[in-house]
Amino acid sequence: MSNTILLDGHSLDRAALVQIAHGAPVELDAEALKRVERAADFLSEQVAREEPIYGVSTGFGSNADKLLGGRRARGGQGDGESLHEELQRNLIVTHAVCVGEPFAPEVVCAMLGIRINTLLRGHSGIRVETLQALAALLNAGIVPVVPQLGSVGASGDLAPLSHLAIVLLGGGETFYQGERMPGSEALARASLKPVTLSYKEGLALNNGTAQMLATGVLALHRLEELLDTADLAAAMTLDAFAGRLGAFAPEVHALRPHPGQVETAAHLRRLLAGSTLADIPYHLVPRFKPWRADSWQGKEAEALSFDIGWDWVPDDQRHGREKFYRRFKPFRGGKKHQPQDSYSLRCVPQVHGAVRDAVAQAARVLDIELNSVTDNPLVFPDAKAEHVEQQVISAGHFHGMPLALAMSYVKAAIPVLASISERRLNKLVDPATNDGLPAFLIGNEDGTESGYMIVQYTAAAIVNDLASRAMPTSVYSIPTSANAEDHVSMGANEARHVLAMTADLAKVLGLELATAAQALDFRSDMLGAAKALARDADVQAFAAKIQGAPLPDAPNRAQFIDEVDGMRRELIDADSFHPGRIVAAAHAEVRKHVAFMGRDRALDGDVAAAVRMVESGAVLNAARNAARSVG
Repeated sequence: MSNTILLDGHSLDRAALVQIAHGAPVELDAEALKRVERAADFLSEQVAREEPIYGVSTGFGSNADKLLGGRRARGGQGDGESLHEELQRNLIVTHAVCVGEPFAPEVVCAMLGIRINTLLRGHSGIRVETLQALAALLNAGIVPVVPQLGSVGASGDLAPLSHLAIVLLGGGETFYQGERMPGSEALARASLKPVTLSYKEGLALNNGTAQMLATGVLALHRLEELLDTADLAAAMTLDAFAGRLGAFAPEVHALRPHPGQVETAAHLRRLLAGSTLADIPYHLVPRFKPWRADSWQGKEAEALSFDIGWDWVPDDQRHGREKFYRRFKPFRGGKKHQPQDSYSLRCVPQVHGAVRDAVAQAARVLDIELNSVTDNPLVFPDAKAEHVEQQVISAGHFHGMPLALAMSYVKAAIPVLASISERRLNKLVDPATNDGLPAFLIGNEDGTESGYMIVQYTAAAIVNDLASRAMPTSVYSIPTSANAEDHVSMGANEARHVLAMTADLAKVLGLELATAAQALDFRSDMLGAAKALARDADVQAFAAKIQGAPLPDAPNRAQFIDEVDGMRRELIDADSFHPGRIVAAAHAEVRKHVAFMGRDRALDGDVAAAVRMVESGAVLNAARNAARSVG
């Protein structure tokens, strides 16, 4: 991305931050820089007056009661730097102590963008030249190495942000031009010079919520895509089930208008528009039967790899249901005679919608945080005050609890979305619940094939893992800094977990999409075969596909033949059977990555491809393109 993002401290949004995360350069607003300069000049004036200011002329945290003297108490330190400079440098170099694998470059770039933006508010005391150096670091493509473990989310993300700032000083490690190297070497290669920190600049650089905010924003960006993908997977599964659409009607959701629920129901209606599978009459849906050599007659029919069938319901089994069998023909096929689908299909708006609402709540919190000042103390250079303590105020904006609790909500929602997806997948492969599809979505004439059986195992394992990781970290505060920081948020861990969990949610959705595509092919082919049989065969040949037919000399044989012929004519007159237009486009995209499985084959490549097509957005983009084309 090459569009330059103008940062002014007030207007950064999540979409712009995602662009910064993926390489967009930044520009600093001139008016905002005037605010920055005013605050830095104010601090310089106060130091000249020997005013005691936390983090400027005092130590940090539990060292706040230690005032900087006029000369060193210990010789041989500082290498010519002042005590104020040494204070700020030491803050950075001693706090860069994270461990673990480094964050991905997009997370670190987002952290840099956030930190620059909040400092532009002009309440942190950083100098213009230091802030410009931070922006130059980002624009040069120098990505500090920031290990993932070390922040307790108050005072902000001290340790991770110190790993950002230490590179400005010529220390630490970076990724630059595809290599991992010392920060000093990256600065030299980019023709940038190390910075010597002035009053409060170390504290301005490392005191804030940038890590938890960056990971949270990137997680929500991913989740918003995955929510649409989950709706798409559910819609494909609904078409494969020939599901019932009444549960998604707008008048239904007007009676319980949770925003996410209403949005999900509307999305499902759009995805399923044009489907001739949804709401199909029960009796038209045949049940899968294993292929036999004598299953079909004629070359075209003999090419089919399955058989189909129905059961006839005789008169003596229709008592109390006469009205129903006047509306629906007295045949039982694959679709059960019930007006409602199981919860994993019928309650998609309620479940997916609740997850949407959790994400929306987190987005509200993150949107506020993006343009907030989150370091300490806060500098108010233009405030009218008798004492400096009224212009440099110690507060708690670094505390990450607003973000931590919002991300805890999302963290609990991710396994819910994965779980209902796995339940739909399980319904598709289970012959007891898949409404007439073959067991494990494979013909298995010889009893040697497993089909999609173990795909459900993988989905179940991922769901269990997600559920075990959903415990909120925000409820476990461990005091730090000799109990000066006696209640912390752990929000950095929370947001980091959420970002990692989105990757596993994508895997489950990919498995459902691949499985639903297999089921949809079977359902469409079975209904297509029924229509072709009705068109090409006489009523006796069609009746041969129906179990429970009376003997030729039975008194109700004529009634049976008449009813069979009625269903046959209905199949002939029916439109072709196909999924919704958008679902069809998504199905076609799935088939570019995962072919229909007529016989067992190695599935490792298919499973990997199914995951990639969700991670890359290929299937979702195909659906969105189809939606635009149909208006």
